[in-house]
Amino acid sequence: MPTTTPTVAQRIASGLASLTRIKAFIGKDQTTVVRSMIRNSEERDFFIDKMIALEALIAAMSVTYEQDGKGDAAVAYLHYFTAGCDFYITEKDKGDADDSPEDAQSQAYGYTILNGDDDMAEMGYISLPDILSCRAELDFYFKPTPLGEIKARRAA
Repeated sequence: MPTTTPTVAQRIASGLASLTRIKAFIGKDQTTVVRSMIRNSEERDFFIDKMIALEALIAAMSVTYEQDGKGDAAVAYLHYFTAGCDFYITEKDKGDADDSPEDAQSQAYGYTILNGDDDMAEMGYISLPDILSCRAELDFYFKPTPLGEIKARRAA
């Protein structure tokens, strides 16, 4: 059976659908810009492909306690940054069956570096709504990386 190439409209719809499904992981300002870029920019294909890839990554990433005890071998799947602060997400909240759609993804677990101070960085729970309300941006170029590698790069 021959495969058909999706039309531009189908690709746009696919990218926007992925963006909608991962909205708990992307702030409002960044979502607005991405939506605009998908709809009418020369970089449309990049943003469509990125949203589809991010949706797949988020769906496959570790959930609460799956990386417990791994220390620096734990993989950070997502990176957020704002005002000199970095948040490396290693686990998403697995949620509960009775969570409302708004609360289904309210926290994550990871490594937080505030004000660029690596000596005071720590592992812990991270409120995604809180960091997104501070205009933290999801790093679209970050690739899943073990925490040990992140720490080594920052120390160099």
